[in-house]
Parts: sequence; structure tokens; C-alpha cells
Amino acid sequence: MPSPTPRRTLGSRWLLVVLLGLLGALAGQLVVSGLTPRYEASAEVLVSSPPASVDGSARAVTARTVESYGRLLSQPYLLDRAARALDESSLPADSVRSGVVGDSDVLRVTVRDDSLDVARERAGAIAEAFTAWLEDSQQALRPNQQVTGLVIDPGTGSTGPVSPRRWPYLLGGLLVGLLLGLGVARWRQLADRGVASADELEATTEAPLLGAIAYDRSVQDAPLLTSLSPQHPRAESIRILRTNLQFVDVDHDRTVITVTSAVEAEGKTSTACNLAIALAQSGLRVALVEGDLRRPQLAEQFGLESTVGLTTVLVGRVELDEAMQETEIPGLDVLTSGARPPNPAEIVQTGAMEQLVADLRRAYDIVLIDAPPLLPVTDATILALLSDGALLVVRHGRTGHDQVRAAVERLQTVGATLFGTVLSMSPRRAAGRFGYGYEYATQSSRRRPRRGR
Repeated sequence: MPSPTPRRTLGSRWLLVVLLGLLGALAGQLVVSGLTPRYEASAEVLVSSPPASVDGSARAVTARTVESYGRLLSQPYLLDRAARALDESSLPADSVRSGVVGDSDVLRVTVRDDSLDVARERAGAIAEAFTAWLEDSQQALRPNQQVTGLVIDPGTGSTGPVSPRRWPYLLGGLLVGLLLGLGVARWRQLADRGVASADELEATTEAPLLGAIAYDRSVQDAPLLTSLSPQHPRAESIRILRTNLQFVDVDHDRTVITVTSAVEAEGKTSTACNLAIALAQSGLRVALVEGDLRRPQLAEQFGLESTVGLTTVLVGRVELDEAMQETEIPGLDVLTSGARPPNPAEIVQTGAMEQLVADLRRAYDIVLIDAPPLLPVTDATILALLSDGALLVVRHGRTGHDQVRAAVERLQTVGATLFGTVLSMSPRRAAGRFGYGYEYATQSSRRRPRRGR
């Protein structure tokens, strides 16, 4: 049984965490930039108290009085008086604070507003309103006991906005982003069971990785190697696969290989077509057989006739050599599907199919059968059993470990041989790294015991 495959660790997703953290900080910056900046301005009043008596009792009373004046500066009465002086309807009390400066006789009133100039004017007006009120309220006292006020600072503003503070938003956004990134990374670690490396695939299948096909956006427009330059990364990947595959079955000059996958949309047919082309270009006589009678694609890929093919040969309507169609690639012949049967699994599980494979083996150096996926239907296991072995195509990052294990178990159940695997649609850098291990995989595959026939 395949050994368990370790999942990607949480630390391997650090880039996602960092990215979401930076996005959180950026969101904090956007929030700050959307808020209205607030400025502060302060005015100061010096309160002159009468001389202290010998015992200091008069000074103690004055100290308490000064403290009361500090609270009075922000009371509604003085704010209304300052508002009338500024020709304003009112001054917001929540934007004004006042108090005594340290242990002195100086009072300070601070005003916050969206405009620095307005804050300065209001702070100065409140200070002037206080001195006027203080003068009026002290008229009844004797001159030597009066407390007077002098505005010593009519309004000094802040050098920049006092709110909103940028760093709390940036740090808060960064923290939220990092926490969200850790949550997403953890969720992806639990949910993502896709095979994402050569080591994972080999550990899951216990079979050598024979090739990694680089992802190519142009595959829809140019699916075959014949439309690519020899230096194209996808062409190079196929040539590496061809080289490694030729060492897998060294005991036989003529080999039949079933190309399959666990599920659909893994790049199985594209791999089979291009591998057949690469083998033919190396001087071998190659037969490519349409084994997927449910969703045949070979005729469309090579621009061939699909009405005469595998099914018409199996029912005896035409001979095999008449059904084989030559392609523009020297040495490569294709057997398309023919008419679609209502029972694909039953028609390939016949003596006629076994005889057809034997005839192809005698006529060609290598026979590739493009089979349907292993998990949805049983056709692929039947074709793999008729072949010398199977080549399993696994899509990078998408095919799950459980799906790969189930596909390998299907082959093992019927006694079919798994020659190796191909990791399709790999990132280009990853595909390049996989290439360094191909020869080692090939050498180890030589020592694998072969299934007797």
C-alpha cells in the first residue's frame, strides 16, 4: 500500500501570510486616508492672585480657585460667550478641554477642529472670554483681593494633525491581515490535498516520477509538439519523459503502455499524443490507440477520420491495417475510436481487443493506448491489464492524494503494472527542478520486478 504523504506545512505558506499582512496594513492606510484630519490649538491665561498672608491661608484659597478656573474654561457659559464674539451659533463642548498647567497659575484651554486656523481662533476667543468674565466677576471685591487674568498665549497650533494617528491603524491592519493570513493558510493546509511536488507524488504512488510537463498557456492553440520549437519548455519536458520511459521496460523490444489518470482534465490525452510524437521522432514505429471510447479526442487532435477505428475493427467490419491512419509525423499511426459503442467497458473486455493489442505489438515498436480515467469507469483498468503497464498522469496541485491512491489501488487490484507517473501542468520552475531526478528515477525503475505474462 502507498505510504502516507505529508501535507505541506503551515510554514511553507509564509508568503500568503505575509501578503495578507501587507494587504491589511494597506487597508489600514486607506482607512486613515479616508478620515478627516483634526488639529489642536491652545491658548494660555496667567491668573494673578493677591499676595499671600503671613500664615499662607490666602494663597491656599487662591490655589483652589485657580483649579476651579481651569475647569471653568470649558464650561458652556464661557463657550457661548466666545461663540458670540466669533459670530458663531455655538462651540462644540466635546472639542474643548481645559486645566491648570502643572503647579502654576497658568490656565490652558485646548480646542480641536478640522481646521487649524479655526481651532486657534476659538482657543483665543475662549481665553479672552474668560478674562472678561473674570474682570466682571471681581468688581465687587476689594482691589487688593481681586484675581485677574492675562492672556499670555492667544493661540498656538499643532504642527500637524493630532488625529487620526496613522500607526495604530497600520499596526492594527497588519495584525488583522497576519491573523487572517494564518487562518487562510491553515484552512488551505487542511483543505488542499492536491499533489504539489515530486516527492509527494512518489511517496503516494511508490512509483518513479518519469516526467513533469511544464504548464503552458498556449496549449489550447498549440497542443501538439509539431507546432512548437525544439527549445520550447513543453517540448523539452516531453523529450525527458520519452528518455526516461525508454528505460522502464528494457526487457521488451515491443511495449504496450496505457496512458491514464485518476480523474478527468489531468492532461492525459495531450501527454499521450505528444509522447507518441516524441517517440516517433526518435525513429520508432509508434501506434497511438484511442482507448477512451466515451470521450474520444485523438481524431480531433490529429485531424483524422473518426468513423472508422477501434470499434469497427473489434466488431469485424474492417481489418486493423485498414483502420490505422497515418499522420504527418513519420512513424506515427493512429487508431481512432470509430463509432461510439453503448457499452465501452464490455467491448474492450473481449478476446477481440486482446488480439488487437497482440497484433499491434507485432507491427509496432511501441503502442500507446489513451485510456479514460481510472476512478470514474473501469475501462482503464482493463486496458492497463492488457498492456505491459500503465503511465499515470497527475495534475500538479489539483489531483488529490486520495484520488491518486485510489487510482493506484485500482491498478493493483487487477494486477496491472504501474510503470511510473507524469506530473502535468507543473509550474515552469518546478518542472525544471524535477528534471534533476529523472535519471535517478529511471535507474531505480530498472530494478522493479516485472509482472510475468
